[in-house]
Order: sequence, then structure tokens, then C-alpha cells
Amino acid sequence: MRKLAIASCVGTTIELADFGLFAFASVLVFPEIFFPALGSAAGLTASLATFGVVFVARPIGSIVFGHFGDRLGRKGTLLTTLVIMGVSTVLVGCIPPASQIGVAAPILLVALRFAQGLAVGGEWAGAILTTAEYAPTERRGFWAMSASLGGGFGAVLSSALIVGGSLGMSDESYLSWGWRLPFLASIVLVGVGLWARLTIEETPVFRAEVAKHGVTRVPILDAVRAQPRQIVLASGMMLMVYASYYLGITFLTNYATSDLGIARSTALLVALVATVFYTAGIFLTGALADRFGRRRLMLTAAVAAVVFPLVLFLFMRNGSLSGLVVAMCGTMFITGTATGPLGAFLSELFLTRYRYSAAGFCYNFAGILGGAVPPLFAASITASYGASMYGVLVSVLSVISLLCVLGLEEPKGRDLSDVGSD
Repeated sequence: MRKLAIASCVGTTIELADFGLFAFASVLVFPEIFFPALGSAAGLTASLATFGVVFVARPIGSIVFGHFGDRLGRKGTLLTTLVIMGVSTVLVGCIPPASQIGVAAPILLVALRFAQGLAVGGEWAGAILTTAEYAPTERRGFWAMSASLGGGFGAVLSSALIVGGSLGMSDESYLSWGWRLPFLASIVLVGVGLWARLTIEETPVFRAEVAKHGVTRVPILDAVRAQPRQIVLASGMMLMVYASYYLGITFLTNYATSDLGIARSTALLVALVATVFYTAGIFLTGALADRFGRRRLMLTAAVAAVVFPLVLFLFMRNGSLSGLVVAMCGTMFITGTATGPLGAFLSELFLTRYRYSAAGFCYNFAGILGGAVPPLFAASITASYGASMYGVLVSVLSVISLLCVLGLEEPKGRDLSDVGSD
């Protein structure tokens, strides 16, 4: 199990680090590099829209790679997603600025972002199933968090690369070439990930399912027909994860530099600390999921995700750096606690024959409403009503998640070879 957990964790660390690099660059670099003609406000909106493309691509990727994951197996699918993600990320670092190639620059950026989204859409569900389908029932919550924990490590790594790359570098140098270095360096991480994943074997649950029942023709359609209620509720349950993550990292980083007058390097350093809190939250609830159950921990996280966005802007009055630390670290810790139990929770909701497709679709469809839509309104909401109103929006999405968790039963202890009804 340790070997499997490491392979799962390493893969998601790499993919989520690449994903995080793009998130930071979308507010700090891309508006000036790829959308300079639009001005600061419109350029930021266009850049965030490009960032949001990934959330459109992710459900498509979950269906495509979920289809192959449920029909051909988890291992080969995960190797494919890793290669696509790695190549796309390296190529982002190679795109010339709009000042050199004009409109082709943002077009290339959108295309590569879409490819990233396809890969991430097929990554997380396969990674959690790799460990969940191997794990003993009484320890499934602990082992299934390894993919999510890898996402936490990836967030820390991307923040560290951004901070390290900007230290001792002028704004002009950073915008010219410094931001490209972490993207180009990710090719090394891809090699590590491939090595780790080539060592794992197909899960016994999947092998037994294929031997006994064969494979389904269209897994996602079978999932929708058999368990529509669980798909809707599981998708809604994860709105708070995406909305809170964007608030805690991307939105507050931009807010700190543009509205509070905090230096870019300082805001990035706070973001790095916040990702550590995010990772700690994942480990805490993942480790406790086998003792207290998945549902109870998700409910606790949902309540916190409803309340905290309503008060966090009070901490940052008058440009307080300490207030920014509390706001970012608090938001990211809550996001982590909501993420820790998800691996086991989703694995236990769905039947083996379509588990990859269903879990991946729920996780990524939630990203559209929770991760793609709010950023599109962030600039206009802040300009018209103040930043605190954006916190209200995140709180409303978290209320939906709370209601969805209440609608699901506790899945702890289910046999993964025989589940499918609440």
C-alpha cells in the first residue's frame, strides 16, 4: 500500500503543480504577456477566462479517460494523462508573447490549457481508485487520501517554484523570461512520475470485475442511468472545494497586490504558507475519515466553508499583512479539510464497472460551477460591490455543498466489489 500510495501521490503532485503554476501566472503574468492590448482589468478577465477553460475541458477529459479507465484499466490511462499534462505545461513556457506573434499567442495558450484540462480531468479519479481499490476496508479513508495529498504537495511545489523564481529578480526580468522557468523545469517531474507509475499494477477489484462481468460499452451512460441522484449530489458536494481554493489562492493573491498594496513577492510567500495549511487539512481529515466517517467530516468542512468567507475580509482591513495571512491560511485549511475524505467518499459511492467515469465526472463537473464561473465575475463583483461580496458568492456555493452532503448517506465500510445504492 505504501508503494501504491507513493505512486499515486507523486503523479498528482506533478499534475497539480503544473496546474498551480498556470493559476498563479494567470493573475500575475498572462494579462501583460498575452493580453496587453486589453488593458489591466479586461486583460485580467481574459486571462482568468483562459484559466477557466480547464474547467470546461476537465469534464470532457473525465468522460474520455474514464471511458478507457473503466474499459482498459487504470494504469495505462494514468500514464497517458501524465504525459499529456507534462508536455502541455512545458509548451506553455515556450509560447512567445503577443508582442511577437500577435493573436496567435493567446490562441496557443488556450489550446494548451484545454489539453491540460483534459489530462487533469482523467487524473484524479484514476489516482484515488488505484489506492482505494487496493486498500483494506478499515483503512480505505487513509490510503485513498494519497492522491488528494499529492494535490496538496503539488500546490506547495507550484507556490515554491513561483516564489523561488521571483526572488532577486526584477519585475521586468520576471515578466520577460523568469516566469517560464518553472514551466520548462516540469519536464523533470514528468520523468519522475512516469517512473513511479510504471511500477504499479492494475487493481485487483478491476481485474475481478472484468473477469466476472466483462466491461460496459459506455460507462458514463450506465452511471447516469443507475445512480443519477448520487452523481448530482456528489457534484454539488464539491462546489465548496473549487470555490474556496480559488478564493484562498488566486483571488486573494491578486487582491493583496492590486488592492491592498502588498508586494508581489510577499503575497506569493503568504500563498506558499497557505498551501502548506491546505496540505495539512487534507492529511488531517484523510487520517480521521476511517474513525469518524466521510460524511461527518465533510459536513464540518462545509459549515466552515459557509461561514469563513463572510468574515475573512474583516481581517484585511487597512492592508494588514497579518490579516492576509489569517485569511489565506484559514481558507486553504478549510479547503483541505473538505478535500481529505473525498477519495474514499467517491470511491464508495459507485459500482466498479463505471466508478472511474462517475467519480471523475462528479469531481470535474463541479469545477465548472465552483472553479470556472466565479472567476469570470470576480473583477466585476469586486469593482461594483467590493471584495467582500465575492466572499458572499463563495459562501452561497458552500451552502449548496452543505445541502448535498446532507442528502448523501455515509458510505464508510462498503465493499468496493458490491456497491451502488444509497
